[in-house]
Amino acid sequence: MDYVKLGNTGLDVSRICLGCMSFGVAERWHHPWILNEERSRPIIKQALELGVNFFDTANVYADGTSEEIIGRALKDYANRDEIVIASKVHFRMHQGPNGAGLSRKAIMSEIDKSLMRLGTNYVDLYQIHRWDYNTPIEETMEALHDVVKAGKARYIGASAMYAWQFLKALHVAEKNGWTRFVSMQNHLNLIYREEEREMLPLCKSEKIGVIPYSPLASGRLARDWSETTLRSETDQMQKIKYDATAAQDRLVVERVTAIAEKYGVPRIHIALAWLLQKEPVSAPIIGATKVSQLEEAVAALSITLTPEDIASLEEPYVPHPVVGAV
Repeated sequence: MDYVKLGNTGLDVSRICLGCMSFGVAERWHHPWILNEERSRPIIKQALELGVNFFDTANVYADGTSEEIIGRALKDYANRDEIVIASKVHFRMHQGPNGAGLSRKAIMSEIDKSLMRLGTNYVDLYQIHRWDYNTPIEETMEALHDVVKAGKARYIGASAMYAWQFLKALHVAEKNGWTRFVSMQNHLNLIYREEEREMLPLCKSEKIGVIPYSPLASGRLARDWSETTLRSETDQMQKIKYDATAAQDRLVVERVTAIAEKYGVPRIHIALAWLLQKEPVSAPIIGATKVSQLEEAVAALSITLTPEDIASLEEPYVPHPVVGAV
């Protein structure tokens, strides 16, 4: 396993991050394809054995049960001082007032609940899951600063927003002497590259670590075009993100297939190798539901694409509607 510093910090993270949205109690969420604790633990254990030390979850994943499963497994299998646990806050966790968002009240309540579910007294990276249009960013950034100063989070990060919003948050923190975001978890892969226009250059300039989600476009970059899975058939968010541009995206997937055949490797190696070579990406977030998927993702670290390979992969891309930030 290779390790890098996360952005402009001293924090060592594995170049593959295990995304934990796939773990939880299915009855507590709207995704029928998620794995229960018994089926999740072998994947978490294998990740650790492969050298993965970076685990990303969120309070909203399976109504908190993802955090519970991750917390118990890591307590059994790992040394807390060596692993990096990331969680997120924003989406609705209970009905009624103050059940969602990034107010001071919501952040202070949700960090404590996340820590309780995870069975730890701190998270390494606490991220805002989306931008909150109903709360002043000053209130959010001061609350996050206080979470760090209270020792409940080591660093803070953001996810899925417009570049102007991210820059505004960085400015507010710097202006007031508050803790700055060190990472951006955004939507980026070979068939969705809109982040290259503003967000990636901003992150590179500000020395922000990028940890992309959906690096395989919900599996579309890793399998035959005609092949389907339970997730591809039932995940409505996947359909929203990619169905409208399927005809153009298919050309990109065909290039991935051609280069994978050239090197004699699975498609996942090529899709991830492209992402791993893109600055300033630190660690793509892999959502594995099988041990084999995780093993293939880690094996992608051994692939180095040529400039000609990269040009071939990127050439068919066409602009896509912005998703994720809205």
